[in-house]
Parts: sequence; structure tokens; C-alpha cells
Amino acid sequence: MRLKLIACEVLYREMCAAVARSAEIVDVEFLPKGLHDLGGKAMTAKLQECVDRVPAGGYDAIVLGYGLCGNGLHGIEARHTVIVAPRMHDCIGLLMGSRQRYEAYFQEHSGSYYRSTGWLERGVDLLQLAPYRSGTSTDLAELILKYGEDNGRYLYEQLTRFESAYRTLTFIETGLECDSRFEEQARREATGKGWEFEKVAGDLRLLERLVNGDWGSDDFLVVRPGQRIEAQFDGNIVRAVEIAAPNHS
Repeated sequence: MRLKLIACEVLYREMCAAVARSAEIVDVEFLPKGLHDLGGKAMTAKLQECVDRVPAGGYDAIVLGYGLCGNGLHGIEARHTVIVAPRMHDCIGLLMGSRQRYEAYFQEHSGSYYRSTGWLERGVDLLQLAPYRSGTSTDLAELILKYGEDNGRYLYEQLTRFESAYRTLTFIETGLECDSRFEEQARREATGKGWEFEKVAGDLRLLERLVNGDWGSDDFLVVRPGQRIEAQFDGNIVRAVEIAAPNHS
């Protein structure tokens, strides 16, 4: 098979490793991690643009290296080529190897914030694209310089308020790390925020299956031409539905 992979750059090393071992021909396109920060509808629109650029008849399938990711896959249409997506909420589950393992870990560690090599080397700021969109940085010194001491600190507190919900930083070790620098960076981040640090072993089996065409279980959604992806609020996460024909009445 010839596959077109469209994936988030946070999975760059892991997806490249999976592609290198795949028996299939896989052409790869990585998109910025900060695409998530645009919001669900804008992310869907950007992903749809990438899907629509894939030439008809050029590939057996378009495979997406994404989870649902804040509804970023909701509404994506398969116009002429099959689309395959993991049934996963986000990339953390992809790095852990199954949504069952991710959900079990989440239930026991609900206050965990996750890091991996990709999250660290591709930019630790969750609002990676926000400065280009709104001109707002999450760096305290930059905010103070731009808005003054009081206003800068207030904005910083608002932009980083999400951190109060977390107690642990969990580093996912995939086995592709070149050395210990990213684990050490994650440990320093945990210490700086007053969080506990934990390391778990990653599992790349889902990524490998994605680029090997092994889609025969409920771990993957296969979307046929004329269908679109729809988010579900149950264990399936996503489903394929028929694209409604335009009403010309």
C-alpha cells in the first residue's frame, strides 16, 4: 500500500521510527503542535485543507497521527480517499499504546500533566501558535515588558492558571530518547512547579499499526469516501457518518 501520513510534530520521532519499520510506502507530512491552540473548528479546517491537498488516486489511504484532540478531527470529510484515525482522545494515549491503558492511568493519576520528548523539544509552551494569533506571550518577563508590572503579572497568572489542577508531571519514555536530557528537563520542570515526578514506559504499537495498515480492530476508525468523522461521547470516541447531500430545494 501507499499511505499518506498527516501527523502532529509532537510525534515526530515516534512516527518516523514507525514509518522506518513499515513494509508500506508512507509519505509523511507533519503539522505544528500548536495547531491544537487554534480551537476545534479551526484545527479541523486546517486538517481538512491538508487532506484535500492529497491527490485523488494517489494513495490507498490517508492516515492521521492524531487523537480527537479537542474535537480537532470532528467534521473531517473523506472526499475521495479512505481516512484512518486512531480512536484516541489525544496523543498521550497514542504514546501509551492503548486508550485502555491511558484511561486506567488517568483514573489513578487524575492530577497528572504529561511530557514526552516531542512535547519538550518541539516547544514546551502549550500556546505555541498563540503569539502569532493574538500577540500574547506566556513568558512573564515579556508580559511585564509589554504591559507593565501589575498588568503583566495578572495576565501571566490568568494564562498559567491551568497548572493549579496538576500535582504530578509524568514523563513518557518511548525508548527513542537520544540521551537523558529530556527526562532531566521534565524533572526540573516538575521541581519548579512543586509537582511530583513520575516516569512511565511508552508503547508505540498503535503508531506502528497505523502505518502498517493493521486497522482491523476497534482501535482505529476507517472513514470511507462520502463519510466524515464525528465525535462521540462514549468509549468509541469517534465514528464515521455519511456526509449529508446538499439540499437544492
